[in-house]
Order: sequence, then structure tokens, then C-alpha cells
Amino acid sequence: MSIKRYEQLSFEQIEVLREIGNIGSGNAATALSSMLGIRVGMQLPQTALASFDRAISLIGEPERLTAGIIIRLSGDMSGMLLHLYEEPFAAAVIKKMTGRSGTKLNALSQEDISLLCEVGNIMSGSYIAAVANMVGMKIELSVPGLAVDMLGAIMSVPAVELAAVGDTVLLIKEKFTIDTVEVNSQLLLIPSAQSLGVLLERLGAEL
Repeated sequence: MSIKRYEQLSFEQIEVLREIGNIGSGNAATALSSMLGIRVGMQLPQTALASFDRAISLIGEPERLTAGIIIRLSGDMSGMLLHLYEEPFAAAVIKKMTGRSGTKLNALSQEDISLLCEVGNIMSGSYIAAVANMVGMKIELSVPGLAVDMLGAIMSVPAVELAAVGDTVLLIKEKFTIDTVEVNSQLLLIPSAQSLGVLLERLGAEL
């Protein structure tokens, strides 16, 4: 059976996607450690296949100021990645890289924006590399773009993508420890329905 909408996924297929979330997040944490030059701790990520509205409620208040790194996927997988950084995460990374404390999302400098885009690019690249290696797919990433806005506004971008595949996203909630400070980020993986079918088939999940 070909998959046309996320709602058609079986329990087994959902579990396979959750495992992808765990492995990809581990790779992303390793990449962040290398970039910052310190050991970055990570708790086991929480992975869920959730409706769009439920995903927002799991992430936080729609009015909360958030930084979103948007990356398009092409090649053997089409779709998008959306990395969401809370202010403590951005502040911890910028402090480690520049020595400056107290970074606020509503007052990012051009240097801060470039740095966060690079962090998003490296973490997303490591995540996708883990997925690509698992399934033997060649996946290309676009240049990352950063938006700082209310969570609900940023989430309107993947909402457009979801219109074609159903009202469901793969949400991965990550908790890192940077210099003893616990910080959170969230990753949304939104492959096209066709790409999702190929991905599950390569992973051996029956269609």
C-alpha cells in the first residue's frame, strides 16, 4: 500500500520513525559537542507523531518568542526540517562561542544570526546524515534560513507543507546540557508523503 497521508501509518511504522528520531538526535548532539568544543549531554529525546495543533501545544505557548531554523530537503527525500530554539538554548550557544552573556532573541546581532544558522545547519546535517546512512538515500539540504517570531507564526511555514500530506508532523523534543545548563530545542521532520513511503520501505517497515 502506498502512503498518501500520515494518518495511514501503522503502529510499527510510527515506532520506526521514533527510532530515527533517537538516532538522528544523538548525531546532532555529537555535532554540537564538536562545534562548541565541550561535551554536550543529551537526555533521551521525546519523539511523537502529532497533529499540527498538538505539536504546537507540546512545544509551548503559541505566543512565545522562538528562533526557527528552516531547511528544505531535496534529492532522494523532499520536504523540510524545522529546528526550534528556545532563548536559553540560543543564549548558551552564543555565550560558549563568543563569551557574551544574556543574549535575547529579540535583540540578535547579525553575528548571532549567522552563528545560530551555522549551528542549525551542522545539527540538521548530522541528523539527516544519520537517516541517509541508515537507508542508503542521498539527501541534500538547502541553505538554512532563520526567523525569530512567535511560535505560532513560525509554525505557519510547515502548515503549508502539511496541507498536502495530512495534519501530522514528526516532532522530536531534545534536552541538552551545555556547561551544566539544561536547554531545550525541538526538531520537526516533514518529508513528503512519497518520501515517507520510500523511507519506511528502506527501513523494512511493511507498507
